[in-house]
Amino acid sequence: MSSGQGGGHGGGHGDGHGDGRDDGQAGERNDGQADGRGAWERGTSQYGAKRRRPRYRALSPLREHLREAFWFAPLLTCVGAVLLAGLTDLLDREIFAAASADQTTDTLLSFSSAAESVVSTVSSAMLTFIGVVFSISLVSLQMAASQFSPRVLRLYVRSRLIKATFATCLATFVYTLLVQFGYDDTTDPSRAVSVPIVSTIVAVAMVMLSLALFVLYVQTTLRLLRVPHVIDRVSRESLHVLQAYRWLAPELGPTPGSVPPGRVLLHEGRGGVLRDVNIRRLIRVARRHGTVLYQVPRIGDFIAPGTPTVVVVGGTPPRPRRITTALNVGVDRTMHQDLSFGFRQLVDIAVRALSPAVNDPTTAVQAVDRIHQLLAVLAPVHLGELRHRDKDGAVRLVQPVPGWEATVDLAFTEIRICAAAQPQVTRRLAAALDDLLRITPERRRPPLLLQRRLLERTVAAAVPDEDNRLFALTPDRQGIG
Repeated sequence: MSSGQGGGHGGGHGDGHGDGRDDGQAGERNDGQADGRGAWERGTSQYGAKRRRPRYRALSPLREHLREAFWFAPLLTCVGAVLLAGLTDLLDREIFAAASADQTTDTLLSFSSAAESVVSTVSSAMLTFIGVVFSISLVSLQMAASQFSPRVLRLYVRSRLIKATFATCLATFVYTLLVQFGYDDTTDPSRAVSVPIVSTIVAVAMVMLSLALFVLYVQTTLRLLRVPHVIDRVSRESLHVLQAYRWLAPELGPTPGSVPPGRVLLHEGRGGVLRDVNIRRLIRVARRHGTVLYQVPRIGDFIAPGTPTVVVVGGTPPRPRRITTALNVGVDRTMHQDLSFGFRQLVDIAVRALSPAVNDPTTAVQAVDRIHQLLAVLAPVHLGELRHRDKDGAVRLVQPVPGWEATVDLAFTEIRICAAAQPQVTRRLAAALDDLLRITPERRRPPLLLQRRLLERTVAAAVPDEDNRLFALTPDRQGIG
């Protein structure tokens, strides 16, 4: 990073220790806090969310990389399979040695041929089984990318069950292959050293586990290929972000104003999306240097080398490297701290469904249902910039957060434009806007009223017939039915 001079705008709430305070917009009222808590309870009750005090947890780049990588789980299970093969071989040798002492080796050797046949069959069949699992995964990814949005592929790539199924099947193949290397071909009790009794039992148990996981894998894949389940998953993750960072019903503080001039630190790392900020680390750095750090880009913004990252106000500026290590820059966005990403995924699903190639307005209506839900939760809630404090209560970090107007624009603009000639979707949009206008405080209605007027203009331009136009603008929570 390099430095310069500049300033910005600040305010906010929250902190790295879980006792956030908010500096909000002018005109916000304390009764909005109670309304916000009620909205949160209504929005999350269907998912059984617990009302507990959330704590900030930094997004680990290594953990996220391993969650998105497909090689780690299979590698780990293959190593475990090698160790398990050595252990079962040792147990087989101990059992055979005990049988030799008791003069019962003939009984064990009678099972040797059957055990070898079972393990050999499992080894050859499991490789084909792995190919089937992998083929289903590739087809599922292709269908999800074409029908929903490339953004929702993260649900498949990060699925623990899909990785566990593939890893278990691969570990079973490796295990049975190694067991065959330890076979004792002789049937002479005086020359034999082991019979794969334990190895065969473990191999059969691993096959049963693989089959059980495969059944669950197919069920999960089928669910993830259904639009309602994907939309529901994105909505639940969005509501979890709201709960975890207490963007609902924060404590009110003074009205945010202009940030005093300070030193601007520029990004010198690799370009990418700002996925996450280690809030605790930045608070410690700011406290140690007696400064206040004003974050310039929002979570989810693309930052290139030379992009301003923070404005340092007061104290002595920290070393740029300390700021760099607290910024997690990657190739795509994550839901960890990014509330807007949930809206983006839902909007992408709706827009893709409204494209001429897909032409599925019912899917767009289902996406609007969840957008309506999320906005209803946010409607009575005070929104401001995140202001994080140290353990002494001093503000150390201020982060920008998308405001109400920007969130409404993100939620409706693209869908409204693409759905101009789809009465099912325009009727659902009209119903959502009318519902939100009824529950939204007066000060937050202008963006909704603007979207309502723009919806009427868009439909008027696309539907010249007056009767059809009136039908397309009639509010209906199911669209048409």
